Amino acid sequence: MTEHKKRTKPVETPIEEMAAPAEGVDIQESQELTALQEELASVQEQCKEFSEGWQRERADFLNYRKRIERDQAQLNQVISSNIIRKYLSVTDDMERALANRPQGAESQEWWNGVELIYRKLSGILESEGVQAIPAEGEVFDPVLHEAITHEDSTDVESGKVIAVVQKGYRIGDRIIRPALVRVAR
Repeated sequence: MTEHKKRTKPVETPIEEMAAPAEGVDIQESQELTALQEELASVQEQCKEFSEGWQRERADFLNYRKRIERDQAQLNQVISSNIIRKYLSVTDDMERALANRPQGAESQEWWNGVELIYRKLSGILESEGVQAIPAEGEVFDPVLHEAITHEDSTDVESGKVIAVVQKGYRIGDRIIRPALVRVAR
């Protein structure tokens, strides 16, 4: 009989049965493997969510930092403008004094000191980026100029500045003080 068994064809088993583990231990290992694969997929998804959240928070922080730096720069400009505005009245007084100097004062030492003080003050303002606003002969611009009078003029065309009563100043695009002007009608 043993010869007969050897000569008979083996029974063919379907592929599904071959893929399934033959013993109980293999089924348990397969279930553990499936559970671990599901856990790995879950952890990978969670890692992706954390990474995306971290990137969003980093971008938000960088935007916050830029906004704070921009706000601080604007605050510094405002503070500088307020301080410089106070010194502009001193500059105006110095310019009036220089324009109305007494006769023979050029040869006196004290007058040379007054001119030196004015040059130093002007140098400090220039180093801070302060520029005088051009006005005389220019077309009136309400952003740069403040009209104190409108006068009839035959020498200057309408809408142009006839004379500057008080100089205007700016730092870059920021107006510290508009020029006080007389405008032709």
